[in-house]
Amino acid sequence: MPAENFLSPVFVDAFDLDDAWFQTLSAILDKGRVYTITRGSYKGAKRLEFDYAVVRVRKPSHQIIPIIPEGLNIPPPTDMDYIQGYLSYLLTGAKTETEDYTYGERLVDPKVRIPECKDGRQMLRELPLGVNQIDEVIRMYKEEGFGTNQAVMEIGMPSDIKLQDPPCLRLIDTKVRDHKLHFFLYFRSWDLWGGFPSNLGGLQLVKQYMAEMIGVDDGEIVAASKGLHLYDYSWEVAKIRTKKTDKVIA
Repeated sequence: MPAENFLSPVFVDAFDLDDAWFQTLSAILDKGRVYTITRGSYKGAKRLEFDYAVVRVRKPSHQIIPIIPEGLNIPPPTDMDYIQGYLSYLLTGAKTETEDYTYGERLVDPKVRIPECKDGRQMLRELPLGVNQIDEVIRMYKEEGFGTNQAVMEIGMPSDIKLQDPPCLRLIDTKVRDHKLHFFLYFRSWDLWGGFPSNLGGLQLVKQYMAEMIGVDDGEIVAASKGLHLYDYSWEVAKIRTKKTDKVIA
């Protein structure tokens, strides 16, 4: 009788965001599983993916963007200009006509899309929910204290299951402990090479802003995902960055 297989969750305990990215890259090359994408981005391509990963970052503000050592000759996955632009994306509800949603819209101006027929055409009407989750969490902590588990900001909606590209980030939970604001994140799917450093960099700036508005210190980030992965086109640069160029990915 063959041995029963079990999931292999991974925990990364990092100092700052640069350390978190490097440690997680190194871990996925050792512990990730390869599979072929049957639905979603890059259908037909291969991913190297953790069964489940939790990444704790103790001092995310210390070094926000990844550092690429001189001589490796690989491009950085992100930079501060991009992250500053991403911050604007997270703090406003603006979106283009071709976008079903943005994270910023879901955070500060969420809308429900209702199908309707107008002049014989099927259309989608957007109904604002009338809530700014960032402002509400700030208000909650300032006016009602830190002893609550209700200060959670949701990105995902039930109707997202029908979208071609549903949100990867689903949840931003928060806690004030030891006079620090901490973020607890959940990603249903998460690109480790480019998405991870850009997402965490932008969310760290959101956390710093919220901590300042609440009147507390900046705290940790704990991020979890059952879909943290590397696409096959980034395997080689990941091996170069981690100096595991002899690693064979089967």
